[in-house]
Amino acid sequence: MSAAHNPWHGQIEQAAQAAWPGLALQWLPSIDSTNTELMRRAALGQSAPALLVADAQTAGRGRLGRRWQSQPGQALTFSLGLPLAPQDWSGLSLVVGMAVVSALQAWARAQGVAVSAGRLGLKWPNDVWWIDGAGHMRKMAGILIETASAPQAVAALPVAAASPASPLRQMRYAVIGIGLNLLPQALPEQAGDAAARLHDLGAARVGMASVAEWAGVAPDAGAVLHLLAPAVLSAVRQFEAEGFAAFQPAFAAWDVLAGLPVVLSDGRQGEGLGVDAQGQLLLALGGQVVHIHSGEVSVRPLAQSQPAGLQQEGSGYPCCAS
Repeated sequence: MSAAHNPWHGQIEQAAQAAWPGLALQWLPSIDSTNTELMRRAALGQSAPALLVADAQTAGRGRLGRRWQSQPGQALTFSLGLPLAPQDWSGLSLVVGMAVVSALQAWARAQGVAVSAGRLGLKWPNDVWWIDGAGHMRKMAGILIETASAPQAVAALPVAAASPASPLRQMRYAVIGIGLNLLPQALPEQAGDAAARLHDLGAARVGMASVAEWAGVAPDAGAVLHLLAPAVLSAVRQFEAEGFAAFQPAFAAWDVLAGLPVVLSDGRQGEGLGVDAQGQLLLALGGQVVHIHSGEVSVRPLAQSQPAGLQQEGSGYPCCAS
């Protein structure tokens, strides 16, 4: 849907600019990947704040090299390109996930939808899951964050203007991709990916969920993005100034791995104990508490060790991080 045919374009851009002045919105009918495109632009020195949305993506990318596609109307897929200089980048994907969940809840309230079946949750480090009324855990959204050097952004946006950050902090151009399933879809598992390897180690396969299934109504992409974009931008602003520690207590309420037996992609098994002040996963492993960095491994709940009433289902296709 081009800007000319999108009735939400002006409202979304205005709301986004209120949270991040100077940000420009571009909405395309199709692209290979919104993340890839913003990274291409960054390589050419284009590091201004940007919101790039696409109705369809033909070569979307997720963590650890996972690939996916989306069709028009199926998912809301977009990327934010932002010059940032946080003291510590750790935990940014968790903060973005929290903003996604908060925005979805705000959207449901605005639609007058009383969602009572199950709950939304966050699966470390970059997924939004829906635990439905039957206890099935399914993936609704994914997040992919990449960074590039941003020399122009350093000159155009002094760090002190955005936060109490020291000028010694390194400014980089962060590309934050979000893919949110709007409607139910049946996508095949991608052979040989991290999800398949985890399943071989005893992890449960995780199917796909959608906003329509969770809310019981078909969502309009523009209406969702109108709330989602400024929520993410505001959260990122706070993260840049305060780090993940400011979000850690709230994350605990949405942490779907806490208290569950889990398996890592390197074969280790333990129990989720939440996250630390830097957003690292805490696991009880062999009588010790181990801190897991998001770049090290993937993690899933064990298939054979679910608490009563908690189940998992589906194909495990790693969809929807832009």
